[in-house]
Amino acid sequence: MKKLGAFLVCAVMAFGLVGCGSGDSTESKSTTQAETQTEVVTDAVNEADTSNDNADSTVSEEQTSEESSADETDNVDTETGKTLVIYFSATGNTKDAAEYIAAETGADIFEITPAQEYTSDDLNYNDDSSRVSKEHNDESLRDVELTTTEVPGWESYDTVFVGYPIWWGTSAWPVDSFVKANDFTGKTVYPFCTSASSGLGSSADDLASEAGSGDWKDGQRFSSGVTQQDVADWISGLGLGQ
Repeated sequence: MKKLGAFLVCAVMAFGLVGCGSGDSTESKSTTQAETQTEVVTDAVNEADTSNDNADSTVSEEQTSEESSADETDNVDTETGKTLVIYFSATGNTKDAAEYIAAETGADIFEITPAQEYTSDDLNYNDDSSRVSKEHNDESLRDVELTTTEVPGWESYDTVFVGYPIWWGTSAWPVDSFVKANDFTGKTVYPFCTSASSGLGSSADDLASEAGSGDWKDGQRFSSGVTQQDVADWISGLGLGQ
């Protein structure tokens, strides 16, 4: 009888342990499921945050791109209404005048350069066999080839000064080649020349006719020994910027 009682007690205890183990397993499963659901929710939130961040980043990049484009447009707008001094100089006198004009007006400078430069022998007007004398006597030789006739940003210049030495009472022909090759539409043009003794003559009118476009103003003749004050006096009377 005592043995039977002891056996029953052991059986009850074993059953209780099994029940406890089953309960722990159930709780563990429930906890695991809860943790899994939490991770899923957290991942979803993180994905949503990442999506929002990407959207914000895209909007920010688009705004930056638009602002950059606007800035570039503003820059283009400010790159108009500029002044340019174009010149051909055989002995340096016209170059001096051109640089004085640029200093007075804040203009850019563009030098007209023949593909074959003129030497001192070429410029010997007293020698009938010199290059310049031959070109003077044969107009077909006056179409002088230039290194370039293209001015960077040509369309941005509204005011243009065109300078040249006087050869036999007219503009040096390398300038003619440049003028014929360019469109002066919408530009105000001020011709100027240098000469030891000759006047402006019809050189400015001839260039305007060759250009066929642009608003060509009266020209100005400077002596070979032109000074900055000579140029300043002329510029002050043009009313630029008014």
